Amino acid sequence: MARRKPFQIGDQTVAPGTRRTIDLPVSVLSDHTPVTISAHVIHGRRDGPVVFVSAGVHGDEIIGVEIVRRLLGMPNLKSLRGTLIAVPIVNTFGFLNHSRYLPDRRDLNRCFPGTEGGSLASRLARIFMTEIVARADLGIDLHSAAVHRTNMPQVRISPDNRETLRLARVFGAPVILRSRLREGSLRGAAKEAGVDVLLFEAGEALRFDEMAVRSGVSGILRVLRDQGMLPAKGISKPKRKPLLSKSSHWLRAPQGGLLRSFKSEGDMVKASETLAIVSDPFGEVEIPVVTDLAGLIVGRTVFPSINEGDALFHVAQVADAEEAEETLEYLSSQLEDDPMFDEDGII
Repeated sequence: MARRKPFQIGDQTVAPGTRRTIDLPVSVLSDHTPVTISAHVIHGRRDGPVVFVSAGVHGDEIIGVEIVRRLLGMPNLKSLRGTLIAVPIVNTFGFLNHSRYLPDRRDLNRCFPGTEGGSLASRLARIFMTEIVARADLGIDLHSAAVHRTNMPQVRISPDNRETLRLARVFGAPVILRSRLREGSLRGAAKEAGVDVLLFEAGEALRFDEMAVRSGVSGILRVLRDQGMLPAKGISKPKRKPLLSKSSHWLRAPQGGLLRSFKSEGDMVKASETLAIVSDPFGEVEIPVVTDLAGLIVGRTVFPSINEGDALFHVAQVADAEEAEETLEYLSSQLEDDPMFDEDGII
């Protein structure tokens, strides 16, 4: 059998059967500190697909960083076929400053595919596209909710892509949301380049959530197994098919004030049900937040001081409420009891 060729990224190579961290130069800060994108490459001895896993496109979304850390510690990666490129922190600037944005106040996930001579965000996007996406057959991009919000674990896919729907079901997060491709997003630019990307959302910015992390790690391992990159041993399949939602909407604050929530992410709600009360600081005016449609709360604000029009609850429509509750219970118990994880998240 012919020996597999080394994997090249930037001006570095990774030999078959080895792994190493490659630093891709991005910029130099005003104090002359160099900034890089660090990619950890595991290049298997045997042929297979190239898959990238990225996190920290938004610098304050640190759950994905922890997911990548735990993923890279999994012992079954020693028998990897193909190549895994893991980028735990894409937006180093935002990560260091606990910020969603880059120093130029741009959202990196609205700047893809980027340009060589554009803004800092555009240049960073271009480097990621040419050095990571262009070398991959498939990507998994990890996110959490924006600051002061939280999401239950979910995979977002474009509405008309059967393959990403299949892979989302393999991933096994509790919910799959159909979500259009946004202009300037990594997922949209990668699709234009011929690379499908699964978008995983879970938890809250600047916070860890154990079940969200476990959902991300187990989902990635399932996808790698599906792609023929890992053996099936030790990687459990979802006990139930994830819930597929074709539409969702945000309930917004009817007035500014203090929010008292009665429901949380993962709760099923009925049409005309009151989810929260918004009160003025004197308690003289109280307005209920009522949902028009039944569904599943897949995201919500966690900040009690709100302004009129703020997004409060993200409600996804599901086909059968009773079946949805059973599915969520099964998938949650599987994450809690999965022998793949110990108290530290790794066997």
